[in-house]
Amino acid sequence: MADLLVYGSYGYTGRLVVDEATDRGLDVVVAGRDRDAVENQAIRQGCEERVFALDEPRLLDLALEEVEAVLNCAGPFARTAEPVVEGCLRTGTHYLDITGEIEVFERLAAEDERAEKAGITVLPGVGFDVVPTDCLAAHLAERLPEADRLALGFEASGGISPGTAKTAVRGLGGGGAVRRDGRIESAPIGGDTRRIDFGRGERTAMAVPWGDVSTAYHTTGIGDVAVYTAVPSWAPRAARVAGIVGPLAGSGPVQSLLESLIDARVDGPDERVRREGESYVWGEARRLDAPRSERQGREQVETDDGERAVSRLVAPETYRLTRLAAVEIAERVVAGDAPTGFRTPAGAFGPDLVLDIEGVERTDEPVETGP
Repeated sequence: MADLLVYGSYGYTGRLVVDEATDRGLDVVVAGRDRDAVENQAIRQGCEERVFALDEPRLLDLALEEVEAVLNCAGPFARTAEPVVEGCLRTGTHYLDITGEIEVFERLAAEDERAEKAGITVLPGVGFDVVPTDCLAAHLAERLPEADRLALGFEASGGISPGTAKTAVRGLGGGGAVRRDGRIESAPIGGDTRRIDFGRGERTAMAVPWGDVSTAYHTTGIGDVAVYTAVPSWAPRAARVAGIVGPLAGSGPVQSLLESLIDARVDGPDERVRREGESYVWGEARRLDAPRSERQGREQVETDDGERAVSRLVAPETYRLTRLAAVEIAERVVAGDAPTGFRTPAGAFGPDLVLDIEGVERTDEPVETGP
């Protein structure tokens, strides 16, 4: 039995993951629906291959029965996660993916009981979405156990892969998302901004529908969660305008056009960018006594009593981190070190998981007590 089947192995991120997994000595099976791409990759890597589409459950099951775990790198995961997980439940195969899609995390969290009964781990989000932010959330929850609000943020350098670009395009018709009182709620894109010091001075940051809106709650139990990304100062206004035309941008013809442009022009960061780039992650946990908020321009300024803990990570460039984190977690799952059922990365392996990834450093500010 092989260690790991990588589905979507010939995509931008899939290739990075396969390279890392074979470098570490894992017995890898490359897989996907494009026969030429799969077979050529198998020849280059010297490994087994399987060719099948996800609407072919018999072939899917035959492939899964031959491996300990599958790592799904074929997005958008709103389309691919469910059929692969169903195959894993039938065959007793552990499931991993690199999604950052909120709906996928919530859908797979609902499979916790079935996964427990099948004796498998269902662990989505083993890449940049959401390993560093999830681990920082767990760390902050340990630093401030009575926290009732959690804010996370990231500043990333470099470009994006074709798969990530297409996932973003498919989300153009939607809006933002936050978690309040344990429930995920929609929010207007560009409507929530703040100034955040990611470790190199304050930047404008805008709330985004990042996967931690789902996963941080499952990891920490904190009911109010928002996630921010560093943006140019003009971006929130542009995002609000885009929100007005979002339904048009989400239409089938427009999305098809944008995806064809992505296929022609997007290829992801090159090796130098991956090697030299860095990403920065920030997190803030709060325990509020008497919440008071003031609106100043477009930015929300917190003036709350209570306690506040802030921690930061400096990490490799996002795709390099995904390569390293995904295979680190796959090794642990294949070795039998992961609990069964639905798990987040930090829920399975604790907040220090991210510190076992080469190039990651964590710093803490002293816990502050309000007036």
